[in-house]
Amino acid sequence: MQFPFLDALSSQLAAKFNLPSLELPVDLCPPNFQGDLTINCFPLAKSTRQNPMALAQEVKTLLEGSSDVSAVEVVKAFVNITLTPLAIMKATVAEPGALQRQALLPESEREKVLIEFSAPNTNKPQHLGHVRNNTIGMSTAQILERAGHQVVRVNLVNDRGIHICKSMIAYQRFGNGTTPEAAGKKGDHLVGDFYVAFDKAFRQQVAELKATRPELADKDPEDLFLETEIGRACQDMLVAWEEGDPAVRELWQKMNNWVFEGFAETYRRMGIRFDKTYLESQTYQLGKQYVSLGLEKGVFQKREDGAVIIQFPDKNLGTKVVLRSDGTSVYVTQDIGTTLLKKNDFQPDRLIWVVGDEQNRHFKVLFAILKALGFDWADRCVHMAYGMVNLPNGRMKSREGTVVDADDLFDELERLAREATLEKAGGTPPENLDERARVIAMAALKFMLLKVNPKTTIIFDPNASIKFEGDTGPYVLYAYARISSMLRKAAETGWTESEPVWELLAAPAEKALALRCARFPAAIQKAARELDSSAIANYLLDLAKDFNSFYRNCPVLAAPTPELRNARLVLSSRVRDLLKDGLETLTIGTLESM
Repeated sequence: MQFPFLDALSSQLAAKFNLPSLELPVDLCPPNFQGDLTINCFPLAKSTRQNPMALAQEVKTLLEGSSDVSAVEVVKAFVNITLTPLAIMKATVAEPGALQRQALLPESEREKVLIEFSAPNTNKPQHLGHVRNNTIGMSTAQILERAGHQVVRVNLVNDRGIHICKSMIAYQRFGNGTTPEAAGKKGDHLVGDFYVAFDKAFRQQVAELKATRPELADKDPEDLFLETEIGRACQDMLVAWEEGDPAVRELWQKMNNWVFEGFAETYRRMGIRFDKTYLESQTYQLGKQYVSLGLEKGVFQKREDGAVIIQFPDKNLGTKVVLRSDGTSVYVTQDIGTTLLKKNDFQPDRLIWVVGDEQNRHFKVLFAILKALGFDWADRCVHMAYGMVNLPNGRMKSREGTVVDADDLFDELERLAREATLEKAGGTPPENLDERARVIAMAALKFMLLKVNPKTTIIFDPNASIKFEGDTGPYVLYAYARISSMLRKAAETGWTESEPVWELLAAPAEKALALRCARFPAAIQKAARELDSSAIANYLLDLAKDFNSFYRNCPVLAAPTPELRNARLVLSSRVRDLLKDGLETLTIGTLESM
């Protein structure tokens, strides 16, 4: 928070204790204490090597001479400060857009950042897990950009491999030449149906195999993949694909195109965009070149069976195969090549991967290999791991068809949002009901996923997310819409914003609201530095709560004087601007009425 008297206090203390500079640990005063701001002298005492209690008294003495301060109270090592209304308003909301400008990081911290997220497979539609990935990835990109970084958004689509062939084999056997148009389905959903059909046929063959060969009874089905007829057919198709078989490639291209069209619709509904999309079919061979280079440098070694490995000094990483004995690549080999391609294409200062935490070891290995190959920028590679997202009834499984498809989830949330909107409207449908339902549904979904630290494993409850009360996206949206409605009503009576008499805003709820506004820059910068959207989401919740408290306790349109009415309307307008900025930074749209 940028208050002139705090800058003066910092300079005075630094001079007194012969320090080049001193950062004051300032926060909002807790509700159960008297004051607006509080200075915690415990961390300050460590910097100055003073007794925290004595230091608090020293701070109190220095503050008592400030014209911005009306009262100072010391509680042990905490200095609680009551400010004049004018001091609060001038430092927070007096200048339009000032807080938004302060949210930018210093020039010295700004970078070019490449962030890769989404990374779906073309054998099925995107599901709730992808929704969390997409939401975290796009919002993180937006947060970094909002804070002043230059951001490149990248997607790497896994469009080849054995799992893709599973859907293709099933389509050949059970598809009867159908198309998305003929089936009345999105292309990604249609292809996903055949992925599930493959698994059903595969498990039936495994059961038959175990029935005829009892010695296999305890074997995991995946270990028997090539023992089944359909599994061997799938493997043969993969070989044919890699050899460029025209018929296989034609089918692969056709089904992939269906999926890409489906993905485009899902991304559109979520507001997801990319600057570049890489396809694994175009990049999966690149890593082999660097493996050969690493062999020459002695980074990798060839094992007796012909496999190429790397042995890490770190025992926790152990040994990793980077080329199989038959010369085929593994995932980390592909990632080596794709990472170097992204680096060469965009020359970023930092590379971020948004991938679930089950891949923690994979990225430690990848970054260690890049470092061993001599790429010092590997230290600027970040795996932004996130936790699983489950439903109240448990985990999802793609191949068994028990996932929640993203599109189906969007449809259900829009239905719930439509019902909630009609209930709030008293049964009279507003003209833009569909648009309201769409915005509210996406706000509910994204906010629920973003209000917790990405590393947290969460349970997503659609019914809880859509509520207009509580810690939800619709609650924040409603605060924004309420202010918009109030400003429209004021304008209809002839009000136009004029310079407020800020000294009039002396009520506790008015001061608390302005001070909450002052926390906006810190929330944006914290989210950008720590890659944590919850800093912004929880700030917006607090801002909406403080506004609602202000709205209840301080009549705006019915203020007793025109001067007070104008001041309260301008304060409300500033809050509205911050709510919109924060929601847009989380990639959440707004509504002018709800």
